[in-house]
Amino acid sequence: MKRNLLFIFLFAPIFHYAQINTDKVDALVSPKTAEKIITVGGLEADIAGFNNQSIQFAIDAVAKTGGTVKLNAGLYELHAPVQMKSNVKLIGSGSETILKRGKGIQTKYIIDADFGELKLTVENSDGFEIGMKIQVTDDVSDGCWNVSTAYISDIVDNIIYIDKGLIRDYRSDKNGLISNTSSVIEVIDAENVSISNLTADGNRAENYFADGCNSAGVLILRSKKVTVDNVHVKDFNGEGISWQITENVTVRNSEISGSGNTGLHPGTGSPFSIIENNDIHHNDMDGLFICWRVYQSQVTGNRMHHNGRFGICTGHKDTDVIFEGNHIFDNKSDGVNLRGERETNAPHRNTFVKNIIENNGSDGGAYGFSINSPAQDLLLKENIFKNSAKTQKAAIYVYSGGSTPKLENNQFDEHEMGEMVFEKK
Repeated sequence: MKRNLLFIFLFAPIFHYAQINTDKVDALVSPKTAEKIITVGGLEADIAGFNNQSIQFAIDAVAKTGGTVKLNAGLYELHAPVQMKSNVKLIGSGSETILKRGKGIQTKYIIDADFGELKLTVENSDGFEIGMKIQVTDDVSDGCWNVSTAYISDIVDNIIYIDKGLIRDYRSDKNGLISNTSSVIEVIDAENVSISNLTADGNRAENYFADGCNSAGVLILRSKKVTVDNVHVKDFNGEGISWQITENVTVRNSEISGSGNTGLHPGTGSPFSIIENNDIHHNDMDGLFICWRVYQSQVTGNRMHHNGRFGICTGHKDTDVIFEGNHIFDNKSDGVNLRGERETNAPHRNTFVKNIIENNGSDGGAYGFSINSPAQDLLLKENIFKNSAKTQKAAIYVYSGGSTPKLENNQFDEHEMGEMVFEKK
């Protein structure tokens, strides 16, 4: 039997090690083994370390055949995102399995960073390490698909080399910045993945703001058949869970709180999403922001509350979605907001049934449900509009650009402006 060995991984930050029982790992991932499981965390585990390298080694090993990475309870320090692979399950041991981002680092680049370029000349490279994932922006290109992300492949003095070419021209004289901003866990170009039974701690107080299309507490990008179950995503300085260009993503039984942006953000063409039995609260923006082309999806049994703007916001081609049995309350603005769209792009054929919409507008008054979109076949059925705090000015407010919903058997508390109010043209 081989002794436990110390490995330093390629692209790993200096002085972070994973202790591995190599014989046991080889046996566990052998094609002859029926169940492929690698445990991480602690002296009794297959891989003893409590860091992203240890988790990543296990994921990469079981990805060869498909299998499970089981994380023991403990605090795992992350200097780069945990990268999920196809046919891998990542299972924690409950809320005491904590994956926590390390401290954020940011500097300016002092020479323009051009499209396709693989290096950045920076003001100060201190704190950056090989293997970190970075975000590159300037004041012109600082959001969504204008943001570049890559991994650091080398550092020489004040030049940082990256593994993927930049996607825009960035100006150093327009507040050009590079930071180690990145996700806690990411699923990119993968399928048949599950993440469950753990805490993803974004360490918001010590990290810079992350763009939501490229980073999140859990980021799912260009992937299919992904499940996030019983995961607490907390205090990420950006979006809690973001999934973009996906199919069949399920987020259930999870808590998303303290995000510096939106709690949940499905978008950029993410049909067949299932969002159920989650507690989404105290995020800076919306509890659930449904972006572009999220269709034939279900939002059921969730609690969206105490968020900084809307409980739910939906719009561009977000059609054929069922919202059922949700409790949407104490959000600072509207409980539900259908944002403005042209008729061809409106959120048609959406159904809201048996939801409780309660005491929204806590930041000076708003509406329980607002409609600013010419959505066809919008049905509100058997919902309860509560207003004991008198913060919802109207139960339903229809802007001049909005369509009139079909109402069936809804219940209304008294609202100052009325049950359904139309904006005067």
